[in-house]
Formats: sequence, C-alpha cells, structure tokens
Amino acid sequence: MPVIFGQLVVGPPGSGKTTYCKGMAEFLTKLGRKVAIVNLDPANDCLPYKPDIDLSNLITVEDVMTQLKLGPNGALLYCMEYLEKNFDWLHTECLKHKDHYILFDCPGQVELYTHHKSIRNIFQQLTKFDYRLTAVHLVDSFYCSDPHKFISVLLTSLSTMLQLELPHVNILSKTDLIEQYGKLAFNLDFYTEVLDLSHLLSHLEDDPFFKKFKKLNEAICGVIEDYSLVSFISCSVKDKESMLSVMKVVDRANGYIFGDQEERNIQALLSYAVGAEFEAEKIQHIQDKYMSNASTDIHTTDDSK
Repeated sequence: MPVIFGQLVVGPPGSGKTTYCKGMAEFLTKLGRKVAIVNLDPANDCLPYKPDIDLSNLITVEDVMTQLKLGPNGALLYCMEYLEKNFDWLHTECLKHKDHYILFDCPGQVELYTHHKSIRNIFQQLTKFDYRLTAVHLVDSFYCSDPHKFISVLLTSLSTMLQLELPHVNILSKTDLIEQYGKLAFNLDFYTEVLDLSHLLSHLEDDPFFKKFKKLNEAICGVIEDYSLVSFISCSVKDKESMLSVMKVVDRANGYIFGDQEERNIQALLSYAVGAEFEAEKIQHIQDKYMSNASTDIHTTDDSK
C-alpha cells in the first residue's frame, strides 16, 4: 500500500479554506509536487478550482434537504454521516491519485470538528491505510481585533485539536487584511504564540457587557493555558514566503520531509527538522508588511506572567 501525504483543511465559515487549498495547490505544483484537491463540502457548488475528487458526485446537501426535509445544517451532518458509511468510495477515489499530495477541502460547520464524530472517524480510517495527514485549522485573523472573539477562537481551536487526533497546525489566515477591521491591541506575536491571556481579560473588563462574564472568561482562559497546545502560524495566500513557512511546518508534522517523493539532501532535511528560520523573524516579517505598530508590546518575560 503506497504512503499518501496530505492536508485536512478545516475551520469555521469564511476562514479561507477553499482559497487556501487553491493557493497551496498552485504553490506546491510550482515546486514540482503532483497535487490533488478533494472537495468534501457537498454544499459548495461554486469552487475557484476544479476538484479532482468531489463529494457532490456522491451526495449533495440540496438533494438531502429536498428528499429528507432537513435544514441546511442537518443536511450537511447527514452528508458527512453518509460519507462515513460509504468510506470505500472516498478511499477508492483517493487511490486513483495515490502518487499525489492530497488536499481535503472540508465544510465550514464548526461542530463537525469540535464534537461530531464523522469527520474524525473518516480520517482515522484513512490513517489506517497509511495516509499521513496533517489537520490544518484556519482561523480568520479578523478575530484578533476583538478579545472575546479571540478567546472563543482559542477554545474552538483547542477542541478541534483534541477531537481530530491528528498532527495539527493552526493558522491565522488573511494576515494581509489583519488591520482592516481595527488596530490590534498587541503585537502579532501575542496572538500567534498565545501569550499571557490575562492581558486579554483586562481588555474584556472594560466592556460592561462582558464584565459580568468575568469568571467564565477566566475559566476558559485557564483551560486553554492549562493544555498549552494552541499556537498559530500567520499566513497570507498572496505571500509566497508565508506559504513556504506554512508548507515547511505542515511537512514536518506529517513527515513528508523524510519521505522519498522528492530528491532531498541532508542540509535540506536538517533545515526542515530544526526549523532553521526562527518563528519570531517570520512573525516580524508579517507585522512589518501588513501592520502599523501595535499599541502594546508583550514579551515572554517573568514580568508578563
């Protein structure tokens, strides 16, 4: 059985999953990889790319809504459960592209990744057939501009990581648009590295509405910090350096860099494995390119704890 590498691209609606899949496919193709895109969203009939495998050929949300009288959310859940029961169809289609790097473009319904089991079960079955997959969880960088929304995003990201049980990379997408919704309270590295969340809580206390949820927000932040799993990579599909950084992190996560699909030398492997580029430099590049100076600078020193 051949080893198949790929990415499971997930995230909430509007986070840029489809745009990311199109951009990453084009980027990898230019590097010499053979790439196949799988559309797993049976409700998305307006794609900017031509999928190599399309779930709509098996089942569509529209048909389910018509025949079973379900709403759009219930119909999408039904489609995922139907795909789980017809796993052989997906596996057979993927084997037709066994010499390709596969990108799975998933639906945007959050509960599919936080507590519903079909997506997890489908990809757990694929891993048994030697699919080496990395879950790439996209979050719109817009949420950095609103403390209470960013805390919600952190909790969703943590829940997704624990639910999917795959090598996992969290991405702040659309960083080229990050300040169109307002200036950030902190430097970008505060959000990517998920530094001391007490600073976010202090901003929430200034809001009369969220002040009454102080204990709840403190408890949520406590859970996130106790697990200490969530961090982000910034990404703009339009920025080649940003896409290269994401590709390297994903390749380390699923082990692609240690495979034999491409010619590699020892220096390249070591560069990938130890992360020759410092993450702080990458974040600074994004910040200098797309952001004005943030109002508050947070550093990981004892004074900030």
